[in-house]
Amino acid sequence: MNIEITNTPIILTTGIYDLLKEQIKKHTFNKSNAEKLAVELKNAKQVLRKELPENVVAINTLVKLKNLRTGEEVEQKFVSPQKARKKHFTTSILSPIGIATLGYATGAIVQWEFPEGTEMLQILEVSKI
Repeated sequence: MNIEITNTPIILTTGIYDLLKEQIKKHTFNKSNAEKLAVELKNAKQVLRKELPENVVAINTLVKLKNLRTGEEVEQKFVSPQKARKKHFTTSILSPIGIATLGYATGAIVQWEFPEGTEMLQILEVSKI
């Protein structure tokens, strides 16, 4: 099975773009992910929040993902880091899975190095929450 990783530019609001640049400067990622994210940011399309397409992973979105290695499907509610709470089943957009998918649209396939190993994820659905 030959899976092609999506390499279209990510779409981010200016605020999230700046937040990610700050995270790279703080060295919060491993070297491989930091380099990948730096390239994504260099090519990213920055838009105003009201111009962000509905099908793009961002803060306050419910995202259905499929792990292409295991076939497992999960849903993630991405929120700002300050609002992320396990008891509310919400995940910080700055979590590894949040950063991996941030800015990508429905249908995209992304590869990211997680603490458990490198995974390929497909974004099945994105909706606002």
